[in-house]
Amino acid sequence: MGAGHHHQLHLPGDSVVHRLPPQCKLLAVLAFAVVVVATPRERFWAFAAYAVLLAGVAVVARVPAAHIVRRMAIELPFVLFAFLIPVIGLGERTDVLGLSLSVPGLWAAWNILAKATLGVVASILLASTTEPRVILIGAQRLRLPSLLVQIAMFMLRYLDVIVDEMRRMRVARESRGFEARDFRQMPVLARSAGALFIRSYERGERVHLAMLSRGYTGQMPMIHDISASVGQWGTALALPVLALAVWALPW
Repeated sequence: MGAGHHHQLHLPGDSVVHRLPPQCKLLAVLAFAVVVVATPRERFWAFAAYAVLLAGVAVVARVPAAHIVRRMAIELPFVLFAFLIPVIGLGERTDVLGLSLSVPGLWAAWNILAKATLGVVASILLASTTEPRVILIGAQRLRLPSLLVQIAMFMLRYLDVIVDEMRRMRVARESRGFEARDFRQMPVLARSAGALFIRSYERGERVHLAMLSRGYTGQMPMIHDISASVGQWGTALALPVLALAVWALPW
């Protein structure tokens, strides 16, 4: 699929976590997320233990805490939604700092925040230690649907191309005196979006025809076949196994 592009999520490194095959890390994160979701919301210490496990992974992978915190901004909509639940929730109510809040809503908010935060941090650690194109190779190794993997590969490959096209269109509009100051400029922006869609569609057709002319049969060749040893599987699965051990403790 060509050379990889620079992605802000990925932090190049040579740690044990960086060197693990992508399929091992993908399965480990998925299994960890399943354990976290299956944990009853009342087990506060279990969630604290999960956070400690993720912190240990971050230390081993040498991923700075500031990098993780900045990337956690993607969780902001979930945080806002969680804070609204106790306010609009029904059932028994209690006073917190002078506010009347729903007790079931407080439990639901805690459940969402705890599990979503742990899942987001685990995903950030995966993205920080694995290049996006390598993650897709790992998805191929795990026998994910080939069509979905190929769509993701093309999206990753041509995302920068589409962004550059948008930038050129913006420069062209501004060089002609256009400024998007209010809703009156929306028709111009809508036409630009339509033109961008048509250009992207036509580019996709040209790329598809070029692939067919080079022997494409609906299956992408595996150029870099990344295999995993038993030891690497054991290292990667240590995270979900330890999380499962925490979950099984009689809290």
